[in-house]
Amino acid sequence: MDIISEYKQKLRTPEEAVKVIKDGDWVDYTTAMSKPVLLDRALAARAEELHDVKIRGNLINGPIEVVEQDTAQEHFTYNTWHCSGYERKLCDKGLAYFMPMVFHNNSAYYHFFLDVNVAMTSVTPMDKHGFFNFSLGTGVAAEILRKADIVILEVNEHLPRLHGGYDECIHISDVDFVVEGEHEPFKPMPKGNPTDVDMAIAKNILPFIIDGATLQLGIGNMPNTLGTLIADSDIKDLGMHTELCSDGYLDLYKKGKLTNKRKTVNPGKAVTGITIGSPELYEWMDDNPMIAAFPLEYVNNPRVIGSIDNMISINSCISVDLYGQVNAESSGTRQISGTGGQLDFLEGASISRNGKSFICLASTYKDKEGKLHSNILPHFSGEIITSPRSQVYYIATEYGAVNMEGMSSWQRAEKLISIAHPEFRDALIKAAEEQRIWRRSNKR
Repeated sequence: MDIISEYKQKLRTPEEAVKVIKDGDWVDYTTAMSKPVLLDRALAARAEELHDVKIRGNLINGPIEVVEQDTAQEHFTYNTWHCSGYERKLCDKGLAYFMPMVFHNNSAYYHFFLDVNVAMTSVTPMDKHGFFNFSLGTGVAAEILRKADIVILEVNEHLPRLHGGYDECIHISDVDFVVEGEHEPFKPMPKGNPTDVDMAIAKNILPFIIDGATLQLGIGNMPNTLGTLIADSDIKDLGMHTELCSDGYLDLYKKGKLTNKRKTVNPGKAVTGITIGSPELYEWMDDNPMIAAFPLEYVNNPRVIGSIDNMISINSCISVDLYGQVNAESSGTRQISGTGGQLDFLEGASISRNGKSFICLASTYKDKEGKLHSNILPHFSGEIITSPRSQVYYIATEYGAVNMEGMSSWQRAEKLISIAHPEFRDALIKAAEEQRIWRRSNKR
């Protein structure tokens, strides 16, 4: 059978396609911009017919109709690997549940441990060879679909076609059903305005970045602010190797900073797994030979990251304690985001030749009453540990950047207190003394 005939034979309406889902199934939506919008809507419409259908996704913006249309959770249960802002609100309401993970193991979870009864994801239109491109969701899609009993593709006419290293596409022969339909164009993602603190932290990191460095910029205002500073600096010939590509890299490219020429792994290629950004970013990536999309099992593999010379990883966190433990995903026990790839890039950048990994945070925050609190804590009391003290490298606030590698407990305490807000330093010293991690000869 030729590919056009096979395509037509497998073509269904969204309503027809989701009829294969039955009580008790595990259904996967893959990730982020690959959310199957039409299929999600059609599945939500079947709510009264179904019970105990469990759904996985991550970094998905709203609405997720199976959640919105079933707030009593009598029919669907939604689970996320990494909270978007929308998914965080669902978790706050008890409408979604978090699944801890590190991104480089995500494929292995599916391969060895998880069942997928039905996988549904958005893809580009089929090409003349019979392939659909995973586009902005290449980082996670292939292994999920390989594990699935039934594969349903939703063709989204707005997705860019990305060149790839491997597992960036799927052939019509490996698909059970195809769904077509009109989609709204992608909207620009909201951008936060950098604060004075963001600028100060970014300026503390900028001197560590050299010509020819390869960058991983995490999610958040501060990494994006640093990207802007680099774009306006004299630094040149930067590379990209990142789990999540955002508009910061497009800014670097426009300013002539992102060339990938001096990368020691995948030279000439800007490597990514997942992409979330503006329509302009997607247009830049479409059929661009400079871009190479890979599964996160490769992008986030610490040994791959570590083989890249001058690898610079920059991520944010919520709080740090005096032992050097990092919480980047919770406020108390409230889930904010997820581990994602922070731990992967911490380990990888630490073993890279001339590599460095930075975890950034504002030294303080204000509560609802306007009271100031320190984000550098004596010790954690219920917060989730994202990165263990044994793997933390540089920590940066607006007061400086300090290296934790190989440091003893008293050295860590001294260094961290030196970049805490001055108002809290004496109290932190007292706490360090009580915790027996403050030398008598330490500076005050």
